[in-house]
Amino acid sequence: MARIRVRGRGSARSPFLAVLVVCAFVASCPPALAQEPSTERERIKAGGVYRRPLGHDPETLDPARISDIYSRSVSQQIFDGLVQFDQTLTIVPALADFWQASRDGLTWTFNLRKGVKFHHGREVTADDVVFSMTRILDPRTRSGAADLFMSLRGAREFREGRARAVAGLVVLDRHTVQMNLDDALGPFVAVLAVGHAKIVPRDLVEQQGDAFGLQPVGTGPFKFSRWEHSKEIVLDANPGYFGGPPRLARIEFRIFPGEQSEAMYDEFQRGALEDTPLPTRDYRRILADPSHVYVKRPMLSVRFYGFNMRMKPLNDRRVRRAFIHAIDREAIHQEVVAGRFTFARGILPPGTQGFNPAVRGYPYDPAKARDLLTQAGYPGGRGLPPITIWSGSKRDEVVREHEQIRKYLAAVGFETEVHYQTDWPAFSKLLNEGKLPVFLYAWYADVPDPDNFLFKLFHSKSSRNFFGYASPEVDELLVQARNESDPQRRVERYRRAEQLVLDDAVIMPVWHFTYERLFQPYVRAIEVNGLGDPYIPFRKIWLERAR
Repeated sequence: MARIRVRGRGSARSPFLAVLVVCAFVASCPPALAQEPSTERERIKAGGVYRRPLGHDPETLDPARISDIYSRSVSQQIFDGLVQFDQTLTIVPALADFWQASRDGLTWTFNLRKGVKFHHGREVTADDVVFSMTRILDPRTRSGAADLFMSLRGAREFREGRARAVAGLVVLDRHTVQMNLDDALGPFVAVLAVGHAKIVPRDLVEQQGDAFGLQPVGTGPFKFSRWEHSKEIVLDANPGYFGGPPRLARIEFRIFPGEQSEAMYDEFQRGALEDTPLPTRDYRRILADPSHVYVKRPMLSVRFYGFNMRMKPLNDRRVRRAFIHAIDREAIHQEVVAGRFTFARGILPPGTQGFNPAVRGYPYDPAKARDLLTQAGYPGGRGLPPITIWSGSKRDEVVREHEQIRKYLAAVGFETEVHYQTDWPAFSKLLNEGKLPVFLYAWYADVPDPDNFLFKLFHSKSSRNFFGYASPEVDELLVQARNESDPQRRVERYRRAEQLVLDDAVIMPVWHFTYERLFQPYVRAIEVNGLGDPYIPFRKIWLERAR
């Protein structure tokens, strides 16, 4: 039975995350280790191959470097962190079977499970934990999660090259790690549940370097077997998993570059996949079909078109605002995807702390769009250079969406081109290099907190600020919100920052995804939390074939 000891409470940065921590403190038996009743164990069938679609080739399977859901969906099955989110987004033990916090919340001590081994056979030690956390902070790793760990003592000195190690990461003994913080900005244990904070084997990472992301080795319920790019990634069950052997023998991720949902569904219908996203084609008819298991729940995400503010004419806020006012997004939402998601007027999704139902967005107003273009010096669009929109997906509904967007924009004077780059690593490279003028993108939360949307995407120093956006006022609000212990003032700062970003027309929000998926009727024990598809615990799933 897992034990969790607490000697005191730190100040809570986020009431939502504080709830998670309290739940974790009182947990005594994590779901991953819970035993089924004997009758259930007798009924469960072990073995079987689970085939599931993946919308793109991952960039890497190295958890510290992951920046997309395709990589996360695979790596989540290969690696473990010290703690993890369960189905209700409660924090529960993983590689750490108990931990304790000092009264001031500045010292956290984690005790590792003994005897847990990496897939190559070596036991996990405290040195691997310190190495893994240090690596996230190392600028050479280029980890998108580095900012989450800047409260560690000595983190800034290490990142700036003024120290050779992170002073706040200490090995107490082979199975005990201490983490010391400069300030208790929030429940630090919640940060350790993010998908980047997985524990990797120091020996292999140091030997292999970048190649580790192509042949990953973790402690998770499934072991990496092979990766045939643009075709499939295969994981085999880890029979020695500390939470008990998975019920599946293997997971095969079948890759459909460009998120070909129609092709995925066709394969699902043929019985060649165990699950599939729902295509827009015949959406309502598919929902009415009772022969498959339909799972739906809210997700913490936002899909948007981003503007590269480093490029002309998009460096002019009036042009960006005209672009948004010109498009009837609500009509596109209904006509292209049958209104199946939650229409987005702002950035934060419903269910997130700080979500503002009264947020001011940009209504469809072509007259206003024309007026803004005239103010910007482009009356009727004269003199306005063509605007290029980039997409990493070329699904049928995405193409239809772009056709409608081009018509709306042409009506007010915009000339546009649409480019598709369905090789996801290549698309991400262009995005990171700031070469895309307008781009379609979706952000899925790593942590159920507004900071993970607003700071991660819009702070001027964030590695995920793809827009070239720099607002001193927004930066200050986001830092203040991070340091604010009063929940109401924290919400006020995030709401103000969100409205400023929207006023500056940095992005054009489209919708918040709802998790929807079809499963074959013989798939059992499906669990989905608000972080979506990457966090499904496949170690629990089993297959009961139809008789």
